[in-house]
Amino acid sequence: MTVYLAADHRGFKLKNALRDWLRGERREVIDLGSLELNKNDDYPDLGITLAEKVAGDSGSLGVAVCGSGVGMAVAAGKVKGVRAMVAHQPELAAAGRRDDDVNVISMGADFINEEKAKEIVKAVLETNFSGEERHKRRVEKIRQYENGNC
Repeated sequence: MTVYLAADHRGFKLKNALRDWLRGERREVIDLGSLELNKNDDYPDLGITLAEKVAGDSGSLGVAVCGSGVGMAVAAGKVKGVRAMVAHQPELAAAGRRDDDVNVISMGADFINEEKAKEIVKAVLETNFSGEERHKRRVEKIRQYENGNC
């Protein structure tokens, strides 16, 4: 599974720590930026870029980091084929993956530390979509809406 990473200036340090950790875990990681600390960057640019990569790479995961996690999740969620969530606990992240087939998680660097972020990412990487009929039906309704078929 390819893991795409993106962060604005507020999430820059945490994103870099996650990148290094994931590479140490022998994960395929693509860092989409910011590649240098830039206090003038804007989370929508980074969140949308990340989401477009995930939408075009079935089975991949996007990990976005900004100050609160909310901005990146909102931006990523605008891209067709992306189901984004803010994750601040590993159990919540696992539930999003298992029940909603989430493919982008967003975290708030102002609210979680590096160890918690690793736990969250690990939970998502180790959890598969359940495929239960009710969950498949609900995700399919979202796809139908995205395609204008509702």
